[in-house]
Parts: sequence; C-alpha cells; structure tokens
Amino acid sequence: MITAYAHSKVNLYLGVGDAREDGYHELETVFQSLSLKDRLEITPVAGDPGTVQSFNVTGLGAASVPTTPDNLVWRAIDLMATRAQLPAVDVHLHKGIPTAGGMAGGSADAAAALRAMNTYAGLEEAELLDIAAQLGSDVPFTLLGGTMLGTGRGENLVPVLSRGSYHWALAFNSAGLSTPKVFHTLDAMRDAKPDMPRATGSNELAAALLTGDPKQVAPHLANDLQAPALSLMPALRKTIHSGEQAGALRGIVSGSGPTVAFLCESAEHAAEVADYVLDAGVATATTVAQGPAAGAHVD
Repeated sequence: MITAYAHSKVNLYLGVGDAREDGYHELETVFQSLSLKDRLEITPVAGDPGTVQSFNVTGLGAASVPTTPDNLVWRAIDLMATRAQLPAVDVHLHKGIPTAGGMAGGSADAAAALRAMNTYAGLEEAELLDIAAQLGSDVPFTLLGGTMLGTGRGENLVPVLSRGSYHWALAFNSAGLSTPKVFHTLDAMRDAKPDMPRATGSNELAAALLTGDPKQVAPHLANDLQAPALSLMPALRKTIHSGEQAGALRGIVSGSGPTVAFLCESAEHAAEVADYVLDAGVATATTVAQGPAAGAHVD
C-alpha cells in the first residue's frame, strides 16, 4: 500500500479578471499550502492494469464525495495510465479538508494520486505538472505546495519568497458553494455594477510576506470572489465578524468559499479564535492550520 498526503490551500490574494473566450477567468492569485490535509491510500490489486477496482471515502463530509470515475482522483489515475504501465488499484480516501469549501480539497486529492501512482510510473516532474494542469486549475499548485503566484487559470506558477510561518483559524460551513456558481455570480455583479471594486495587484502582499510578520500581511489579503460568495451565503458575514471580534488579524473567504480563513498572530491565538467562532454558532466546525506546508507527497 502507498500512502500519500493532499494538502489544502488558502488564497492569500485572488484577483479575478473578466471571463475569457474559453469561459475561464484570467487570475492573479497567491496560493499558500496549509497543514490541513487528506490521506490517500493506494493498494495494488488484481485486475486490468491502470484501473480503479474500488473507491471508498471516510472522514469529513465523506458522503458528499463522489466515488465514481468523475472524481478527480479517479481521473488522475486514468490519465496516468495513458502514459505509463500501472497496476490495478483499490483507493481509500480519508478526508480532513472540507468538500466544496474553497480549499482545493478535490484538487489536492488528485495531486496526491499523481504522487502515489508515480511511484509505479516514474514520470518526470514536468509530465506530472502537465497532467495536473489537465485535471484542474488548482491541481498544479497542490502538487507543488509552498507559497506561489499563479496566473492564467492559476496553473502558471512561480514561487513567492515568504519568511516565517502563518497561523490560521478555519471556519467551515456544511452547505458548500459551487465554484462555477460563484464565478457566474461575480460576472453578474460586475455587469450590474461596472465600477465594482477589484483587487489591485499582489505586489504589496509579496513585500509583506518577506517580513514574516502576519500583522503586515493581514491588510493585503484580498479575494474578488468574496463578494459573490457573501451574496450567495450572507451568513458568512457573521462568521467573518465573529472571528475578527475574537481578535483575528483578518478574516477572508477562502477561494470560492464557504470556508473562512482567519489569519492569527500565533498557534495559540488561532486556537482561541477557532473556539470563539464555533461557540458563537456561526460555523459548522472549526480547526487550525499552519502555512506554508508541503505539496502532495508520499509518506
């Protein structure tokens, strides 16, 4: 059996351009990988080479995770099988990252599957990144981890220099949000109000990350998808207010939401914020995480 780990992400900065002709939006985003992770277990079994014989999911929100060929893990294995000789496998996924939470859980799981299956395939890193880009915009970053600037759909990556560790309190909502719906809502909001404020660039954030001081980073957190996420799920306003009332340096919707990430001064501070938000009844569950963390990796 091969065990691989899939790490979640938070977008420290997410500037969204207008929709392109291909339907995607031009992005400028600063990703940071977090210690919150899923565990993927791959077991070789008898069967047709390169096929998934069984797929089961346990853990956080397991019932909402598809165990069919459209799951990104399954798709990652199928794509790997077109390039290399692979065994038939059983797949077990244990979830710690919320599903449809804006933390790239599905993308990270696909990246972990690429790492796990590559122990058999032996592909070069460039080939893995090519497959990752075919699977989704967040998969290349979750394969690599750390802190990176993403452009295009988010798949064009360059490292961002970052000092120190950053501590987060994470507030989950069991309802989930559809990423395409959040993007479509943003487009509609911009059509209705062309002068709607937009994120203005990640340079100031990049400079703040060099200091290693979360107090300097906090003012530069930005997410153009926050407004449509709040429009679709107004209760998130109370979640953000609660965490900031508890002393978080800043609260921001993670990606397309509905997870809210609170940047805190320390691990202890993050734990206090997480407890406060949960006690206030404005989140389904909370946890803490630290970044930057590794990308997908085999244990």
